[in-house]
Amino acid sequence: MLYDQLNLLKVISMSFPVHYQMRFEQLGAHLIDIQIDCHALPDQQLWLPVWIPGSYLVREFARHLEGFEVTTQTGERRYITKLDKNKWQIETPGEALTIRYRAYAFDLSVRGCYVDQQRIFINPAAVCLALDGQTDQPIALSVFISSVAQSWLLATALPWQRHEQHYALQASSLDQLYDSPLELSPQVAISFEAGDLPHHIAISGLHQTDMTRLQRDLQPLCEHIIKLFGTAPFIQYWFLTFASGQDYGGLEHQASTALITPRDDLPTQYEPAAPSTAYQRFLGLCSHEYFHAWLVKTIRPIELVQGDLHGEAYTRLLWVFEGFTSYYDDLMLLRAGLIKLDDYLALLATGIGRYWQNKGRQHQSLAESSFDAWIKYYRPDENLPNSGSSYYNQGALTALMLDIALSRHGKRLDDLVRHWYQQAQQGRWVSEANLQQWLTDHLGEAEATAFWQDYVIGTKTLPLAAHLSEIGITLTEKESTWPLGIRGTDQPTGVQINQVLRDSPAARAGLSAHDVVIAIDAIKATGARFQKLKADQTVTLHWFRRDELQQATLTVEQIPMPNAQLQAHQFELASSWLNGEMRQ
Repeated sequence: MLYDQLNLLKVISMSFPVHYQMRFEQLGAHLIDIQIDCHALPDQQLWLPVWIPGSYLVREFARHLEGFEVTTQTGERRYITKLDKNKWQIETPGEALTIRYRAYAFDLSVRGCYVDQQRIFINPAAVCLALDGQTDQPIALSVFISSVAQSWLLATALPWQRHEQHYALQASSLDQLYDSPLELSPQVAISFEAGDLPHHIAISGLHQTDMTRLQRDLQPLCEHIIKLFGTAPFIQYWFLTFASGQDYGGLEHQASTALITPRDDLPTQYEPAAPSTAYQRFLGLCSHEYFHAWLVKTIRPIELVQGDLHGEAYTRLLWVFEGFTSYYDDLMLLRAGLIKLDDYLALLATGIGRYWQNKGRQHQSLAESSFDAWIKYYRPDENLPNSGSSYYNQGALTALMLDIALSRHGKRLDDLVRHWYQQAQQGRWVSEANLQQWLTDHLGEAEATAFWQDYVIGTKTLPLAAHLSEIGITLTEKESTWPLGIRGTDQPTGVQINQVLRDSPAARAGLSAHDVVIAIDAIKATGARFQKLKADQTVTLHWFRRDELQQATLTVEQIPMPNAQLQAHQFELASSWLNGEMRQ
Protein backbone atom coordinates (compact mmCIF):
# COMPACT_ATOMS: atom_id res chain seq x y z
CA MET A 1 0.00 0.00 0.00
CA LEU A 2 2.90 2.38 0.62
CA TYR A 3 4.54 3.87 -2.42
CA ASP A 4 8.23 2.97 -2.32
CA GLN A 5 9.39 6.43 -3.34
CA LEU A 6 12.75 6.14 -1.61
CA ASN A 7 13.67 3.10 -3.69
CA LEU A 8 12.49 4.90 -6.81
CA LEU A 9 14.99 7.66 -6.13
CA LYS A 10 17.75 5.06 -6.23
CA VAL A 11 16.92 4.04 -9.79
CA ILE A 12 16.95 7.45 -11.44
CA SER A 13 19.71 6.35 -13.78
CA MET A 14 18.10 3.05 -14.83
CA SER A 15 16.44 2.57 -18.20
CA PHE A 16 12.65 2.60 -17.85
CA PRO A 17 10.62 0.17 -19.98
CA VAL A 18 7.94 2.85 -20.52
CA HIS A 19 8.80 6.51 -20.96
CA TYR A 20 6.14 9.22 -21.31
CA GLN A 21 7.03 12.72 -22.49
CA MET A 22 4.81 15.80 -22.32
CA ARG A 23 5.41 19.07 -24.17
CA PHE A 24 3.42 22.27 -23.93
CA GLU A 25 4.24 24.41 -26.96
CA GLN A 26 0.56 25.16 -27.64
CA LEU A 27 -0.62 26.40 -24.24
CA GLY A 28 -2.95 28.96 -25.78
CA ALA A 29 -4.77 26.17 -27.64
CA HIS A 30 -4.88 24.09 -24.42
CA LEU A 31 -3.00 21.21 -26.04
CA ILE A 32 -0.52 18.71 -24.63
CA ASP A 33 1.82 16.88 -27.01
CA ILE A 34 2.44 13.41 -25.62
CA GLN A 35 5.02 10.81 -26.64
CA ILE A 36 5.41 7.25 -25.35
CA ASP A 37 8.66 5.35 -25.95
CA CYS A 38 8.28 1.65 -25.23
CA HIS A 39 8.93 -1.86 -26.42
CA ALA A 40 5.54 -2.96 -27.67
CA LEU A 41 4.07 -6.42 -27.30
CA PRO A 42 2.81 -8.14 -30.46
CA ASP A 43 -0.32 -6.28 -31.63
CA GLN A 44 0.02 -4.01 -28.61
CA GLN A 45 -3.25 -2.69 -27.23
CA LEU A 46 -3.60 0.73 -25.59
CA TRP A 47 -6.37 2.08 -23.40
CA LEU A 48 -7.36 5.12 -21.37
CA PRO A 49 -9.56 5.12 -18.24
CA VAL A 50 -13.13 6.33 -18.69
CA TRP A 51 -13.34 7.57 -15.07
CA ILE A 52 -10.95 8.65 -12.35
CA PRO A 53 -11.00 6.91 -8.93
CA GLY A 54 -12.69 9.00 -6.25
CA SER A 55 -15.17 10.57 -8.68
CA TYR A 56 -17.90 8.16 -9.69
CA LEU A 57 -18.89 9.38 -13.14
CA VAL A 58 -17.93 8.09 -16.57
CA ARG A 59 -16.02 11.07 -18.01
CA GLU A 60 -14.84 9.62 -21.34
CA PHE A 61 -11.32 11.10 -21.26
CA ALA A 62 -10.57 9.48 -24.63
CA ARG A 63 -12.72 12.10 -26.38
CA HIS A 64 -9.90 14.61 -25.81
CA LEU A 65 -7.20 12.61 -27.68
CA GLU A 66 -6.26 13.20 -31.33
CA GLY A 67 -3.49 13.03 -33.91
CA PHE A 68 -2.13 9.50 -33.34
CA GLU A 69 1.15 8.52 -34.99
CA VAL A 70 3.23 5.38 -34.35
CA THR A 71 6.76 4.83 -35.68
CA THR A 72 9.62 2.39 -35.20
CA GLN A 73 13.16 3.41 -34.25
CA THR A 74 14.03 3.53 -37.94
CA GLY A 75 11.07 5.79 -38.74
CA GLU A 76 8.78 3.16 -40.24
CA ARG A 77 5.10 3.81 -39.67
CA ARG A 78 2.88 1.36 -37.81
CA TYR A 79 -0.89 1.49 -38.13
CA ILE A 80 -3.07 2.10 -35.10
CA THR A 81 -6.76 1.12 -35.07
CA LYS A 82 -9.40 2.20 -32.59
CA LEU A 83 -11.21 -0.81 -31.14
CA ASP A 84 -13.84 0.94 -29.05
CA LYS A 85 -14.37 4.24 -27.25
CA ASN A 86 -11.20 4.01 -25.12
CA LYS A 87 -9.07 1.25 -26.68
CA TRP A 88 -6.62 1.11 -29.60
CA GLN A 89 -4.42 -1.57 -31.19
CA ILE A 90 -1.10 -1.21 -33.03
CA GLU A 91 -0.16 -3.56 -35.87
CA THR A 92 3.29 -4.68 -34.71
CA PRO A 93 5.24 -7.93 -34.33
CA GLY A 94 6.56 -6.58 -31.02
CA GLU A 95 9.32 -3.98 -31.24
CA ALA A 96 10.56 -0.64 -29.93
CA LEU A 97 8.02 2.03 -30.84
CA THR A 98 7.34 5.73 -30.40
CA ILE A 99 3.68 6.66 -30.01
CA ARG A 100 2.68 10.30 -30.43
CA TYR A 101 -0.68 12.01 -29.92
CA ARG A 102 -2.21 15.22 -28.58
CA ALA A 103 -4.65 15.83 -25.73
CA TYR A 104 -7.01 18.76 -25.33
CA ALA A 105 -6.81 20.00 -21.73
CA PHE A 106 -9.34 22.63 -20.65
CA ASP A 107 -11.05 21.04 -17.63
CA LEU A 108 -10.68 23.36 -14.65
CA SER A 109 -11.95 20.74 -12.21
CA VAL A 110 -9.68 18.52 -10.10
CA ARG A 111 -10.64 15.47 -12.20
CA GLY A 112 -9.09 16.25 -15.56
CA CYS A 113 -6.31 18.32 -17.12
CA TYR A 114 -5.97 22.04 -17.67
CA VAL A 115 -3.29 24.00 -19.52
CA ASP A 116 -2.99 27.65 -20.48
CA GLN A 117 -0.40 30.42 -20.27
CA GLN A 118 -0.82 30.65 -16.47
CA ARG A 119 -1.05 27.04 -15.36
CA ILE A 120 -0.44 23.39 -16.20
CA PHE A 121 -2.40 20.81 -14.20
CA ILE A 122 -2.24 17.13 -15.16
CA ASN A 123 -4.14 14.10 -13.95
CA PRO A 124 -2.14 11.38 -15.75
CA ALA A 125 -5.19 9.08 -15.73
CA ALA A 126 -6.89 11.52 -18.10
CA VAL A 127 -4.13 11.63 -20.77
CA CYS A 128 -1.53 8.86 -20.37
CA LEU A 129 -2.44 5.84 -22.48
CA ALA A 130 -1.92 2.50 -20.75
CA LEU A 131 0.05 -0.26 -22.48
CA ASP A 132 -2.01 -3.39 -21.99
CA GLY A 133 0.08 -6.13 -20.39
CA GLN A 134 2.75 -3.65 -19.21
CA THR A 135 0.96 -1.72 -16.47
CA ASP A 136 3.20 -3.11 -13.71
CA GLN A 137 6.38 -1.79 -15.35
CA PRO A 138 8.33 1.13 -13.82
CA ILE A 139 7.56 4.37 -15.64
CA ALA A 140 9.54 7.51 -16.47
CA LEU A 141 7.76 10.77 -17.20
CA SER A 142 9.55 13.76 -18.73
CA VAL A 143 7.72 17.08 -18.47
CA PHE A 144 9.34 19.56 -20.85
CA ILE A 145 9.36 23.19 -19.84
CA SER A 146 8.05 25.66 -22.41
CA SER A 147 9.57 29.11 -22.60
CA VAL A 148 6.74 30.73 -20.65
CA ALA A 149 7.13 28.18 -17.85
CA GLN A 150 10.86 28.49 -17.14
CA SER A 151 10.31 30.08 -13.72
CA TRP A 152 7.30 27.97 -12.77
CA LEU A 153 7.44 25.45 -9.92
CA LEU A 154 6.50 21.78 -10.00
CA ALA A 155 4.34 20.24 -7.28
CA THR A 156 3.65 16.49 -7.21
CA ALA A 157 4.04 13.53 -4.88
CA LEU A 158 6.09 11.67 -7.51
CA PRO A 159 9.88 11.76 -7.05
CA TRP A 160 11.50 14.08 -9.59
CA GLN A 161 14.67 15.86 -10.65
CA ARG A 162 14.92 19.22 -12.42
CA HIS A 163 17.01 19.35 -15.59
CA GLU A 164 17.69 22.35 -17.77
CA GLN A 165 14.79 21.78 -20.16
CA HIS A 166 12.60 19.25 -18.39
CA TYR A 167 11.55 17.60 -15.16
CA ALA A 168 12.30 13.87 -14.85
CA LEU A 169 9.70 11.99 -12.79
CA GLN A 170 9.37 8.32 -11.92
CA ALA A 171 6.52 6.00 -10.94
CA SER A 172 6.72 2.41 -9.76
CA SER A 173 3.76 1.39 -11.94
CA LEU A 174 0.88 2.77 -13.94
CA ASP A 175 -1.28 2.75 -10.78
CA GLN A 176 1.09 5.16 -9.05
CA LEU A 177 1.33 7.37 -12.13
CA TYR A 178 -2.46 7.53 -12.42
CA ASP A 179 -2.71 8.37 -8.72
CA SER A 180 -0.27 11.30 -8.81
CA PRO A 181 -1.47 14.62 -10.23
CA LEU A 182 1.08 17.31 -10.96
CA GLU A 183 0.91 21.09 -11.06
CA LEU A 184 3.40 23.28 -12.93
CA SER A 185 2.72 26.98 -12.48
CA PRO A 186 3.69 30.08 -10.55
CA GLN A 187 3.03 28.90 -7.00
CA VAL A 188 3.52 29.78 -3.40
CA ALA A 189 4.61 26.76 -1.37
CA ILE A 190 5.40 25.98 2.25
CA SER A 191 6.29 22.80 4.13
CA PHE A 192 5.84 21.36 7.61
CA GLU A 193 6.16 18.04 9.42
CA ALA A 194 3.30 16.01 10.85
CA GLY A 195 3.84 12.56 12.30
CA ASP A 196 7.54 13.11 11.51
CA LEU A 197 6.67 13.12 7.80
CA PRO A 198 7.08 16.02 5.34
CA HIS A 199 3.91 17.76 4.18
CA HIS A 200 3.72 20.45 1.52
CA ILE A 201 1.13 23.07 0.55
CA ALA A 202 1.37 24.60 -2.94
CA ILE A 203 -1.14 27.26 -4.02
CA SER A 204 -1.51 28.61 -7.55
CA GLY A 205 -3.89 31.20 -8.98
CA LEU A 206 -4.41 34.75 -7.72
CA HIS A 207 -4.59 34.87 -3.93
CA GLN A 208 -3.18 36.62 -0.86
CA THR A 209 -2.87 33.64 1.45
CA ASP A 210 -1.13 33.94 4.80
CA MET A 211 0.94 30.79 4.28
CA THR A 212 2.31 30.87 7.82
CA ARG A 213 -1.22 30.82 9.23
CA LEU A 214 -2.23 28.02 6.89
CA GLN A 215 0.81 25.97 7.87
CA ARG A 216 0.14 26.59 11.56
CA ASP A 217 -3.42 25.30 11.20
CA LEU A 218 -2.85 22.34 8.87
CA GLN A 219 0.00 20.92 10.94
CA PRO A 220 -2.08 20.00 14.05
CA LEU A 221 -4.93 18.81 11.82
CA CYS A 222 -2.64 16.34 10.04
CA GLU A 223 -1.07 15.33 13.36
CA HIS A 224 -4.47 14.43 14.84
CA ILE A 225 -5.53 12.38 11.83
CA ILE A 226 -2.24 10.44 11.84
CA LYS A 227 -2.63 9.93 15.59
CA LEU A 228 -6.14 8.54 15.09
CA PHE A 229 -4.82 5.77 12.82
CA GLY A 230 -1.39 5.35 14.42
CA THR A 231 0.69 5.61 11.23
CA ALA A 232 0.43 7.20 7.78
CA PRO A 233 0.17 5.27 4.49
CA PHE A 234 2.60 7.64 2.72
CA ILE A 235 6.08 9.01 3.29
CA GLN A 236 5.24 12.56 2.19
CA TYR A 237 2.04 14.42 1.34
CA TRP A 238 1.09 17.32 -0.97
CA PHE A 239 -1.89 19.70 -0.87
CA LEU A 240 -2.07 20.92 -4.51
CA THR A 241 -4.40 23.93 -4.36
CA PHE A 242 -5.78 26.22 -7.04
CA ALA A 243 -7.41 29.48 -5.93
CA SER A 244 -10.27 30.62 -8.15
CA GLY A 245 -13.34 32.83 -7.96
CA GLN A 246 -16.15 30.49 -6.94
CA ASP A 247 -15.03 26.93 -7.83
CA TYR A 248 -14.86 24.37 -5.05
CA GLY A 249 -13.89 20.71 -4.81
CA GLY A 250 -11.25 18.14 -4.06
CA LEU A 251 -10.03 14.75 -5.21
CA GLU A 252 -8.08 12.36 -3.04
CA HIS A 253 -4.88 10.55 -3.97
CA GLN A 254 -2.61 8.29 -1.93
CA ALA A 255 0.09 10.85 -1.24
CA SER A 256 -1.59 14.08 -2.32
CA THR A 257 -4.85 15.84 -2.93
CA ALA A 258 -5.92 18.21 -5.68
CA LEU A 259 -8.03 21.08 -4.35
CA ILE A 260 -9.84 23.98 -5.99
CA THR A 261 -11.20 26.66 -3.70
CA PRO A 262 -12.63 30.17 -3.78
CA ARG A 263 -9.68 32.45 -3.00
CA ASP A 264 -11.83 34.14 -0.34
CA ASP A 265 -11.82 30.87 1.63
CA LEU A 266 -8.05 31.09 2.08
CA PRO A 267 -6.70 32.91 5.15
CA THR A 268 -5.12 36.31 4.66
CA GLN A 269 -3.15 38.34 7.18
CA TYR A 270 -6.51 39.69 8.36
CA GLU A 271 -7.98 36.27 9.19
CA PRO A 272 -9.27 36.35 12.80
CA ALA A 273 -7.80 34.02 15.41
CA ALA A 274 -10.99 31.96 15.34
CA PRO A 275 -11.33 30.80 11.71
CA SER A 276 -14.05 32.55 9.72
CA THR A 277 -16.86 30.52 8.17
CA ALA A 278 -15.14 30.71 4.78
CA TYR A 279 -11.78 29.55 6.15
CA GLN A 280 -13.49 26.75 8.10
CA ARG A 281 -14.84 25.52 4.78
CA PHE A 282 -11.34 25.32 3.29
CA LEU A 283 -9.93 23.60 6.37
CA GLY A 284 -12.82 21.13 6.22
CA LEU A 285 -12.00 20.42 2.56
CA CYS A 286 -8.35 19.76 3.45
CA SER A 287 -9.42 17.53 6.33
CA HIS A 288 -11.82 15.55 4.13
CA GLU A 289 -9.36 14.83 1.33
CA TYR A 290 -6.47 14.13 3.71
CA PHE A 291 -8.62 11.64 5.66
CA HIS A 292 -9.22 9.83 2.36
CA ALA A 293 -5.54 8.82 2.29
CA TRP A 294 -6.63 6.25 4.86
CA LEU A 295 -10.34 5.76 4.17
CA VAL A 296 -10.64 5.14 0.39
CA LYS A 297 -7.02 5.04 -0.78
CA THR A 298 -5.81 2.50 1.81
CA ILE A 299 -9.00 1.13 3.39
CA ARG A 300 -11.12 0.18 0.40
CA PRO A 301 -14.48 -1.38 -0.38
CA ILE A 302 -13.77 -4.79 -1.80
CA GLU A 303 -15.52 -3.90 -5.08
CA LEU A 304 -13.06 -1.08 -5.80
CA VAL A 305 -9.80 -2.86 -4.96
CA GLN A 306 -9.42 -3.79 -8.62
CA GLY A 307 -11.87 -1.23 -9.95
CA ASP A 308 -12.60 -1.56 -13.65
CA LEU A 309 -11.42 1.71 -15.23
CA HIS A 310 -13.17 0.79 -18.49
CA GLY A 311 -16.64 1.17 -16.97
CA GLU A 312 -18.59 1.71 -13.79
CA ALA A 313 -17.41 -0.04 -10.61
CA TYR A 314 -20.36 -0.46 -8.30
CA THR A 315 -20.42 -0.58 -4.51
CA ARG A 316 -23.17 -0.05 -1.94
CA LEU A 317 -20.65 1.30 0.57
CA LEU A 318 -19.99 4.89 -0.55
CA TRP A 319 -22.12 5.97 2.43
CA VAL A 320 -19.31 4.54 4.55
CA PHE A 321 -16.31 5.79 2.62
CA GLU A 322 -17.62 9.25 1.81
CA GLY A 323 -20.09 9.50 4.70
CA PHE A 324 -17.65 8.50 7.45
CA THR A 325 -15.06 10.84 5.93
CA SER A 326 -17.63 13.66 5.92
CA TYR A 327 -18.33 12.95 9.59
CA TYR A 328 -14.67 13.10 10.52
CA ASP A 329 -13.67 16.12 8.41
CA ASP A 330 -15.25 18.78 10.67
CA LEU A 331 -14.82 16.64 13.78
CA MET A 332 -11.05 16.61 13.30
CA LEU A 333 -11.05 20.42 13.13
CA LEU A 334 -12.57 20.37 16.62
CA ARG A 335 -10.19 17.71 17.94
CA ALA A 336 -7.20 19.62 16.55
CA GLY A 337 -8.33 22.75 18.39
CA LEU A 338 -8.91 24.73 15.19
CA ILE A 339 -12.56 25.44 15.96
CA LYS A 340 -14.55 25.66 19.19
CA LEU A 341 -17.47 23.47 20.23
CA ASP A 342 -20.02 26.12 19.21
CA ASP A 343 -18.44 26.33 15.75
CA TYR A 344 -18.62 22.57 15.36
CA LEU A 345 -22.25 22.46 16.47
CA ALA A 346 -23.11 25.17 13.94
CA LEU A 347 -21.51 23.11 11.16
CA LEU A 348 -23.34 20.00 12.34
CA ALA A 349 -26.65 21.86 12.53
CA THR A 350 -26.24 22.98 8.92
CA GLY A 351 -25.76 19.36 7.89
CA ILE A 352 -28.83 18.23 9.83
CA GLY A 353 -30.93 20.98 8.27
CA ARG A 354 -29.78 19.89 4.81
CA TYR A 355 -30.76 16.30 5.66
CA TRP A 356 -34.21 17.29 6.92
CA GLN A 357 -34.90 19.39 3.84
CA ASN A 358 -33.94 16.61 1.43
CA LYS A 359 -37.26 14.88 0.71
CA GLY A 360 -35.53 12.40 -1.57
CA ARG A 361 -34.20 10.52 1.48
CA GLN A 362 -37.71 9.12 1.90
CA HIS A 363 -37.40 7.36 -1.46
CA GLN A 364 -33.77 6.24 -1.72
CA SER A 365 -31.73 4.40 0.91
CA LEU A 366 -28.06 5.01 1.65
CA ALA A 367 -27.11 1.71 0.05
CA GLU A 368 -29.07 2.60 -3.10
CA SER A 369 -27.61 6.10 -3.16
CA SER A 370 -24.11 4.60 -3.07
CA PHE A 371 -24.81 2.13 -5.85
CA ASP A 372 -26.50 4.72 -8.06
CA ALA A 373 -23.82 7.42 -7.64
CA TRP A 374 -22.91 6.94 -11.31
CA ILE A 375 -26.37 7.91 -12.55
CA LYS A 376 -27.76 10.13 -9.78
CA TYR A 377 -25.37 11.93 -7.41
CA TYR A 378 -22.80 12.76 -10.09
CA ARG A 379 -25.53 13.62 -12.61
CA PRO A 380 -27.80 15.81 -10.50
CA ASP A 381 -30.93 17.29 -12.01
CA GLU A 382 -33.91 19.23 -10.72
CA ASN A 383 -35.61 16.01 -9.59
CA LEU A 384 -32.74 14.69 -7.44
CA PRO A 385 -33.85 16.50 -4.23
CA ASN A 386 -37.24 14.80 -4.64
CA SER A 387 -35.91 11.34 -5.41
CA GLY A 388 -32.38 10.83 -4.04
CA SER A 389 -30.42 10.81 -0.81
CA SER A 390 -26.85 12.01 -0.24
CA TYR A 391 -24.35 9.41 0.84
CA TYR A 392 -22.12 12.32 1.88
CA ASN A 393 -24.51 14.28 4.10
CA GLN A 394 -26.80 11.48 5.24
CA GLY A 395 -23.85 9.12 5.50
CA ALA A 396 -22.08 11.56 7.85
CA LEU A 397 -25.12 11.83 10.12
CA THR A 398 -25.54 8.05 10.10
CA ALA A 399 -21.88 7.76 11.14
CA LEU A 400 -22.52 10.17 14.03
CA MET A 401 -25.53 8.16 15.16
CA LEU A 402 -23.56 4.91 14.88
CA ASP A 403 -20.68 6.42 16.88
CA ILE A 404 -23.08 7.32 19.70
CA ALA A 405 -24.65 3.85 19.60
CA LEU A 406 -21.22 2.19 19.77
CA SER A 407 -20.24 4.31 22.75
CA ARG A 408 -23.07 2.70 24.75
CA HIS A 409 -21.18 -0.56 24.32
CA GLY A 410 -17.70 0.73 25.15
CA LYS A 411 -16.60 1.24 21.54
CA ARG A 412 -16.25 4.20 19.18
CA LEU A 413 -16.22 4.67 15.44
CA ASP A 414 -12.50 5.39 15.91
CA ASP A 415 -12.09 1.70 16.82
CA LEU A 416 -13.79 0.60 13.60
CA VAL A 417 -11.69 2.74 11.24
CA ARG A 418 -8.49 1.72 13.06
CA HIS A 419 -9.53 -1.92 12.74
CA TRP A 420 -10.07 -1.44 9.01
CA TYR A 421 -6.66 0.22 8.65
CA GLN A 422 -4.96 -2.74 10.33
CA GLN A 423 -6.89 -5.12 8.07
CA ALA A 424 -5.97 -3.16 4.94
CA GLN A 425 -2.28 -3.42 5.79
CA GLN A 426 -2.80 -7.19 5.59
CA GLY A 427 -4.64 -6.98 2.27
CA ARG A 428 -8.13 -7.39 3.74
CA TRP A 429 -10.90 -5.17 2.44
CA VAL A 430 -14.26 -3.85 3.58
CA SER A 431 -17.43 -5.63 2.50
CA GLU A 432 -21.03 -5.32 3.59
CA ALA A 433 -20.76 -8.75 5.17
CA ASN A 434 -17.72 -8.03 7.36
CA LEU A 435 -19.06 -4.59 8.32
CA GLN A 436 -22.34 -6.16 9.43
CA GLN A 437 -20.42 -8.80 11.36
CA TRP A 438 -18.31 -6.16 13.18
CA LEU A 439 -21.46 -4.25 14.11
CA THR A 440 -23.11 -7.44 15.34
CA ASP A 441 -20.07 -8.25 17.46
CA HIS A 442 -20.12 -4.83 19.15
CA LEU A 443 -23.79 -3.76 19.13
CA GLY A 444 -25.41 -7.14 19.48
CA GLU A 445 -27.39 -8.90 16.78
CA ALA A 446 -30.75 -7.21 17.38
CA GLU A 447 -29.42 -3.64 17.42
CA ALA A 448 -27.05 -4.20 14.48
CA THR A 449 -29.82 -5.77 12.38
CA ALA A 450 -32.25 -2.95 13.18
CA PHE A 451 -29.63 -0.32 12.33
CA TRP A 452 -28.91 -1.92 8.96
CA GLN A 453 -32.52 -2.50 8.00
CA ASP A 454 -33.78 0.91 9.15
CA TYR A 455 -30.98 3.28 8.12
CA VAL A 456 -28.75 1.54 5.54
CA ILE A 457 -31.11 -0.38 3.29
CA GLY A 458 -34.22 1.36 4.63
CA THR A 459 -35.34 4.98 4.59
CA LYS A 460 -36.37 5.49 8.20
CA THR A 461 -35.65 9.00 9.51
CA LEU A 462 -32.53 9.16 11.67
CA PRO A 463 -33.48 9.70 15.36
CA LEU A 464 -30.76 12.30 15.80
CA ALA A 465 -32.34 14.24 18.68
CA ALA A 466 -32.50 11.19 20.94
CA HIS A 467 -28.93 10.16 20.14
CA LEU A 468 -27.44 13.62 20.54
CA SER A 469 -29.17 14.01 23.88
CA GLU A 470 -27.12 11.06 25.16
CA ILE A 471 -23.92 13.07 24.67
CA GLY A 472 -25.23 16.29 26.18
CA ILE A 473 -26.45 18.05 23.01
CA THR A 474 -29.98 19.35 22.45
CA LEU A 475 -31.35 19.35 18.90
CA THR A 476 -34.32 21.58 18.09
CA GLU A 477 -36.03 22.69 14.91
CA LYS A 478 -35.99 26.27 13.69
CA GLU A 479 -39.04 27.36 11.73
CA SER A 480 -38.47 27.71 8.01
CA THR A 481 -40.86 27.48 5.09
CA TRP A 482 -40.89 27.49 1.31
CA PRO A 483 -43.81 29.54 -0.04
CA LEU A 484 -45.69 27.42 -2.59
CA GLY A 485 -42.96 24.75 -2.35
CA ILE A 486 -40.54 26.68 -4.58
CA ARG A 487 -36.86 27.41 -4.24
CA GLY A 488 -35.52 29.92 -6.73
CA THR A 489 -32.92 32.53 -7.57
CA ASP A 490 -33.47 36.20 -8.34
CA GLN A 491 -32.70 37.12 -11.94
CA PRO A 492 -33.09 40.46 -13.81
CA THR A 493 -36.20 39.04 -15.46
CA GLY A 494 -37.79 37.59 -12.31
CA VAL A 495 -37.27 34.46 -10.20
CA GLN A 496 -35.78 31.40 -11.86
CA ILE A 497 -37.08 28.25 -10.23
CA ASN A 498 -34.39 25.79 -9.16
CA GLN A 499 -36.57 23.24 -7.40
CA VAL A 500 -40.26 22.45 -7.01
CA LEU A 501 -41.32 20.09 -4.25
CA ARG A 502 -43.58 17.25 -5.25
CA ASP A 503 -47.24 17.59 -4.19
CA SER A 504 -46.77 21.30 -3.46
CA PRO A 505 -49.10 24.10 -4.67
CA ALA A 506 -46.49 25.07 -7.27
CA ALA A 507 -46.27 21.51 -8.58
CA ARG A 508 -50.06 21.18 -8.75
CA ALA A 509 -50.26 24.48 -10.64
CA GLY A 510 -47.80 23.17 -13.21
CA LEU A 511 -44.67 25.13 -12.34
CA SER A 512 -41.37 23.39 -12.93
CA ALA A 513 -37.65 23.80 -12.44
CA HIS A 514 -36.09 26.23 -14.96
CA ASP A 515 -39.32 28.26 -15.31
CA VAL A 516 -38.87 32.00 -14.76
CA VAL A 517 -41.65 33.59 -12.72
CA ILE A 518 -41.96 37.19 -13.93
CA ALA A 519 -44.97 38.45 -11.95
CA ILE A 520 -46.96 37.84 -8.77
CA ASP A 521 -50.38 39.50 -8.99
CA ALA A 522 -49.16 41.60 -11.93
CA ILE A 523 -46.12 42.94 -10.00
CA LYS A 524 -42.56 41.86 -10.85
CA ALA A 525 -41.61 38.66 -9.02
CA THR A 526 -38.71 38.67 -6.59
CA GLY A 527 -37.55 36.29 -3.91
CA ALA A 528 -38.55 38.85 -1.28
CA ARG A 529 -42.13 39.00 -2.64
CA PHE A 530 -42.39 35.21 -2.51
CA GLN A 531 -41.30 35.30 1.14
CA LYS A 532 -44.09 37.78 1.98
CA LEU A 533 -46.86 35.49 0.74
CA LYS A 534 -49.26 34.36 3.47
CA ALA A 535 -50.91 31.00 3.95
CA ASP A 536 -54.35 30.71 2.25
CA GLN A 537 -53.67 33.83 0.15
CA THR A 538 -54.80 33.52 -3.48
CA VAL A 539 -52.24 34.73 -6.04
CA THR A 540 -51.86 34.79 -9.79
CA LEU A 541 -48.45 33.93 -11.21
CA HIS A 542 -47.11 34.60 -14.67
CA TRP A 543 -44.01 32.75 -15.82
CA PHE A 544 -42.06 31.83 -18.90
CA ARG A 545 -41.35 28.23 -19.80
CA ARG A 546 -38.73 28.54 -22.48
CA ASP A 547 -40.21 31.41 -24.54
CA GLU A 548 -43.87 30.62 -23.80
CA LEU A 549 -45.88 32.65 -21.28
CA GLN A 550 -47.81 30.64 -18.67
CA GLN A 551 -50.35 31.71 -16.03
CA ALA A 552 -52.03 30.10 -13.02
CA THR A 553 -54.01 31.17 -9.95
CA LEU A 554 -53.29 29.19 -6.80
CA THR A 555 -53.73 29.21 -3.05
CA VAL A 556 -50.60 29.75 -0.99
CA GLU A 557 -49.31 27.08 1.36
CA GLN A 558 -46.21 27.55 3.46
CA ILE A 559 -44.37 24.23 3.10
CA PRO A 560 -42.34 23.46 6.26
CA MET A 561 -38.64 23.04 5.52
CA PRO A 562 -37.04 22.85 8.97
CA ASN A 563 -33.57 24.01 9.91
CA ALA A 564 -31.66 22.62 12.88
CA GLN A 565 -30.28 24.26 15.99
CA LEU A 566 -27.86 22.60 18.41
CA GLN A 567 -26.85 23.53 21.93
CA ALA A 568 -24.63 21.70 24.40
CA HIS A 569 -26.75 21.40 27.56
CA GLN A 570 -23.92 19.37 29.13
CA PHE A 571 -20.84 21.14 27.83
CA GLU A 572 -18.19 18.93 29.43
CA LEU A 573 -19.89 15.71 28.34
CA ALA A 574 -20.38 16.93 24.75
CA SER A 575 -16.83 18.25 24.50
CA SER A 576 -15.15 15.16 25.92
CA TRP A 577 -17.25 12.76 23.83
CA LEU A 578 -16.62 14.61 20.58
CA ASN A 579 -12.91 14.57 21.39
CA GLY A 580 -12.97 10.79 21.44
CA GLU A 581 -13.54 9.98 25.10
CA MET A 582 -16.11 7.51 26.40
CA ARG A 583 -19.20 8.60 28.27
CA GLN A 584 -18.90 8.30 32.02
